[in-house]
Amino acid sequence: MLKYAKDGVSVVLTLDTRREKKDGLFPVKIQVVQNGKQKYYSTGKSLSEDEWELLPESKSRKLSEIRKDLENSFSMIKVNVEALVNEHEFTFDVLNLRLGKGLASHTLNAAFQAKIETLLEENRIGSYNYYKDTLKTIEEFAGKQIIFDYVTVDWLKKFEKHLLKKGRNYTTIGMRCRAIRAIMNDALSLSIIKEKQYPFGQGKYEIPTGQGRKLALSLQQIKSLVTYTDGSEATEHYRDLWFFSYLCNGINFADLITLKYSNIHNGEIYFIRTKTIRTSKIKKEICAIVTPEMQAIIDKWGNPDKQQVSYIFGFLKGGETAMQISMRIRDVISCCNKYLRKIGKAIGIAGLSTYTARHSYATVLKRSGTNIAYISESLGHNDLKTTENYLASFEKEERIKNARLLTDFGE
Repeated sequence: MLKYAKDGVSVVLTLDTRREKKDGLFPVKIQVVQNGKQKYYSTGKSLSEDEWELLPESKSRKLSEIRKDLENSFSMIKVNVEALVNEHEFTFDVLNLRLGKGLASHTLNAAFQAKIETLLEENRIGSYNYYKDTLKTIEEFAGKQIIFDYVTVDWLKKFEKHLLKKGRNYTTIGMRCRAIRAIMNDALSLSIIKEKQYPFGQGKYEIPTGQGRKLALSLQQIKSLVTYTDGSEATEHYRDLWFFSYLCNGINFADLITLKYSNIHNGEIYFIRTKTIRTSKIKKEICAIVTPEMQAIIDKWGNPDKQQVSYIFGFLKGGETAMQISMRIRDVISCCNKYLRKIGKAIGIAGLSTYTARHSYATVLKRSGTNIAYISESLGHNDLKTTENYLASFEKEERIKNARLLTDFGE
């Protein structure tokens, strides 16, 4: 039927026979493929397999009209794909915006929705949830028809005040505004808005950065945490998972939950941080020694099915979709944080969370005189500067604490 291909991007009109409709017809779609990734665009038309075979040469009025509509739909997508390929700017995100996928009225909402759908199709569930949550927050503030013209410096300031009144901190506000900025950047590149309308940057709206409290424990506090028990199996389970995270180079809980027995080789655990798989050109493999304490935790709480494909801690069974894995990780982290808060209250440490394990791992090594290059490598950072900035936030807290000692007269 209709085909187009250039520089690794192809456009094909196809009958999607993957799912038959209740009326026995199949939807006609336009398939766009780039480097093995594909996306289907609806034409609003459906045909039987026999009608599809007859379509190119049929002279019947019905099929002729359908063919004309399909040619128009194909042409619209082809023209936009061709333009983006020629400009070396082709991505599915930009194509969606350029096609005006739900964007006829040029709304911020529709642009977010297009982004969300693309992320879901690419199984980028973390980013999918990030943009979905941001869209929900925006719509609670300004409704479901926010045209781009509304997104001004004053609008963003009011949005910030709205979130502060809702009890959100500046870290959360910064996250929401960075998502809006990403969408506005796409709108600017596609000339949906003009340069003078762009509301972000110096002298305009500057996204706030939160100074969230990154709690790092001392060795004595860690001892209090990992030896605490209230006789509850659940408390001890989540306590031990925190300890495992701390010992395993401060591994993020999302990575901990997806560890398999195949990640263990010769007494060491090897893994790549999920957070950096898509964002870093260099995929750094992190290596952590399986200490006797870690092995004891695996023996106590690990999956008894020790096949290489089995998940170590058994929260996942295998065969889950990317969305199901994401939801399971969220549930486990939420449950773990609930028990950590309970432990923290009992031992007098406020703010305990799964993140505290990573923060504590880094600062214990730093304060013990460990080479910063080793800390950087074990955390999976791509450069020393990232590690230095990461550690600096903890060291300021230490300096404040030490400064108070200067006037601690014991009164």
